[in-house]
Amino acid sequence: MTPRLLVAATLAALLAACATTQPASAPAAGTPGITSIAERYVSADTPKEELDSLATWPTEDGKTWLIATAKSTHRLDVYDADTGAALRTVGGEGKAIGQFDRPNGIAVYADHVFVVERDNHRVQVFALPDFTPLGSFGDKELRSPYGIWLTETEPGELEVYVTDSFMYGKKFDQVPPWAELDQRVRRYRVQFDQDGRLRANYGGAFGDTSEAAALRMVESIAGDPANDRLLIADEDRRHESTLREYTFGGKYTGRSLPDRSFGAEAEGVALWTCPDGGGYWIAVDQLAPLTVFHLFDRVSLAPVGSFEGKVTSHTDGVALHAASTAAFPSGALFAVHDDKAVTAFDLADVAHALNLKPGCTE
Repeated sequence: MTPRLLVAATLAALLAACATTQPASAPAAGTPGITSIAERYVSADTPKEELDSLATWPTEDGKTWLIATAKSTHRLDVYDADTGAALRTVGGEGKAIGQFDRPNGIAVYADHVFVVERDNHRVQVFALPDFTPLGSFGDKELRSPYGIWLTETEPGELEVYVTDSFMYGKKFDQVPPWAELDQRVRRYRVQFDQDGRLRANYGGAFGDTSEAAALRMVESIAGDPANDRLLIADEDRRHESTLREYTFGGKYTGRSLPDRSFGAEAEGVALWTCPDGGGYWIAVDQLAPLTVFHLFDRVSLAPVGSFEGKVTSHTDGVALHAASTAAFPSGALFAVHDDKAVTAFDLADVAHALNLKPGCTE
């Protein structure tokens, strides 16, 4: 894999926000165990967009784009990742290829961007930088898709995981029967031929069906191929909102993040890898007035530390960009702020404030 493909394949972004419950209140500023880290920027407010999930893409001219899904305007918003300046929008409401209906999850692989549409029940794929539509998949199986994560298994061949949080009842707030929760994550094998044409094959679904550990309301998902680990966020605070651990084969391991890790909904999740094989999971605790970002050890899942910004609130999706950019030589964590803006944290600031081991930002 080329360095460019490796960078793109390791970026996580994902997702969030079917929020059927109101966010819990954040701990008071200065709460022990939560470090305050100032954002490097907060973009201009766009309150009509209802931003949700994020992904990054390094351009051919050495810049970096931050791409956000905008649910209410049914489009993608593209920002300069170094400054937060708005660059362009893509799409609009509709069912045709190139249009969207409630776009939610988003992921980037090489020069392709994958967009999950909740209400068109599909995943669309576009070629960058022009956002040329290449096709879609999943419309036969997906019922209410939200999050997406993908990994390259062979050159030009991807394993794509999509969360499917279909619900019942007049208000769509009733969790399906336990037996149906084995459909919470759907798997696809995606390939691009020599002419760039898209081919996708459905690989089945999975999810635990026990009352204690079933995935009740799912959205964010991210993986770690080196440790055969998928972390899947269950947002249902009526039971327990946490991240549950699955293998790539779709088996629940019986593990989740430590008890009471989240005060609100477990939302966006991203993996920050280190050259020595270690690293950190960063998981969103969707609190207000300030989001709390929890870090867990990549291997053991033990808590490492937590931080909040000065502004960032009610976060859904995040994207971790570990590669150097002009403004962020050590990489950056990007977050959605209150559905209306994007914010950026310098990973060097995070590492310093939480006394993380050296190496990840060098």
